[in-house]
Amino acid sequence: MDVLCDSQGTKTCPAGGVGIYNPGFWGMNIEQGKAYKLVFYVRSSKPVDITASLTDSSGSLTLATSEIAASSSNWTKKEVELEANGASESGRLQLTTNDKGTVWFDQVSLMPVDTYKGHGFRKDLIKMVEGIKPRFVRFPGGCFVEGEHLRNAFRWKASVGPWENRPGHFGDVWNYWTDEGLGYFEFLQLSEDLGAAPVWVFNNGISHQESVDPAVIGPFVQEALDGLEFAKGDAKTKWGLLRAKMGHPEPFNLSYVAIGNEDCWKPHYRDNYLKFYNPIKQAYPDIKIISNCDASSKPLDHPADYYDFHIYTSASDMFSRANQFDNAPRTGPKAFVSEYAVTGRDANTGSLLAALGEAAFLIGVEKNSDVVEMASYAPLFVNVHDRKWNPDAIAFNSSHKYGTPSYYMQQFFIESSGATLLGTELESNASSSIVASAITWKDSEGEYLRIKVVNFGSSVVSFKISIDGLDSNSVQFSGLIKTELTSSNVMDENSLDQPFKIAPATTSLTHTGQEVDALVSPHSITSYDFIKDSSALRTVSGDSSSRSSI
Repeated sequence: MDVLCDSQGTKTCPAGGVGIYNPGFWGMNIEQGKAYKLVFYVRSSKPVDITASLTDSSGSLTLATSEIAASSSNWTKKEVELEANGASESGRLQLTTNDKGTVWFDQVSLMPVDTYKGHGFRKDLIKMVEGIKPRFVRFPGGCFVEGEHLRNAFRWKASVGPWENRPGHFGDVWNYWTDEGLGYFEFLQLSEDLGAAPVWVFNNGISHQESVDPAVIGPFVQEALDGLEFAKGDAKTKWGLLRAKMGHPEPFNLSYVAIGNEDCWKPHYRDNYLKFYNPIKQAYPDIKIISNCDASSKPLDHPADYYDFHIYTSASDMFSRANQFDNAPRTGPKAFVSEYAVTGRDANTGSLLAALGEAAFLIGVEKNSDVVEMASYAPLFVNVHDRKWNPDAIAFNSSHKYGTPSYYMQQFFIESSGATLLGTELESNASSSIVASAITWKDSEGEYLRIKVVNFGSSVVSFKISIDGLDSNSVQFSGLIKTELTSSNVMDENSLDQPFKIAPATTSLTHTGQEVDALVSPHSITSYDFIKDSSALRTVSGDSSSRSSI
């Protein structure tokens, strides 16, 4: 930055000085009373005084300011904490001076001091993730891992170490630059902070346009092994030591890795697969390896602990896939539904209709949890100003956020992990538009029975809930809780202006007797929760006990 004016002389600088500003990603949310940490590197042709300011979108209202001296021709790291005395949801950072000379800036970063568990993530967004109690985090993504070209693939080694030394890369699939501030270490740390198992998807020498020949795949294999050492190795190992220097001396609990993303039918995938599988299993026998090849209808031709299953489709097709895994092989690798969502016109940017189809599909996953162990909606986040993909579970801007109906749909399945699946029999004249399931689960306060019903149709459905095979005293009908997700229009969506237009509504039902006359709204997801006395439970023929991470 060449500054031609000065605080003295004939060519004085305008009020406030001259310099540069950055609004971040469509405006920075500056909150009154909150502190923000500014870090940057600077060098100058002569001593200059720099003013660092947080302002509103026009730059006319100063919300925080600090004076910083730059006096070296060598790069110098500067750190300062700015406390805001005002607020703006579209603020910006300004670096200005009134001194003539040349000033260079590099690696400028502004972050809130108060972040999720002190590890850099925006608190309100990760609290939303907490709201669906994830059992695992799959990272760093899907096509992002591959790149359109290998030169733009995600390579974990470029995403660790001091953030200012990370080179960054152009994500050519989704057309944006990433500085790798959110890297391999940060994903592992986030997983740990959430109490979720990390699932690392690594590049296996395949992009959308290229596939590395088996004869020269060795460096990619070593990169994967080094990545496992970084996560799991002792602090005395090369990569374990780097992890320790980054603030995590103890190994992370990484137990799942995927060899590539959606690469099964690409050249050399099968040839290279064993070149990854065998050395990983030899070095880390506890690691569970995920193949990209679908084994839901026929066996794999290579070893794996899990196989990927991805599905993006219409709402009606997703609803019909409630029986997707009914006939899947009961032996061999288990399914990992690592990406699913209703997309296209049925979904727009996140409709109730999409959530209904997905809920029916998940009930099918739940009923087949002996062969489907994990499932995750995709994608998780989207900035409303940069919708590269629709829909997504959580949408946000710099200051606000909301969950789509698909986000709230997942809350109906939180207790499915580790639950006992009960046999269900549905008798209704609307059975073609109804899917239902029943589970029991325990927490620290007791044991519960949950019945879930998805009504994909446009009419109210009435039915009777009766429970056979359990002791008549084991279920308390008097403490019934009903939770419903619905809206007046099946294409309704949430938004920043109406974040809870479609959200679960819970009511307590007063009931006596051993049966419940139930009414299910059109286009709805409904659950009925009963308190259950576990001491009165007796084994029911045909029940299955299974664990699933949804």
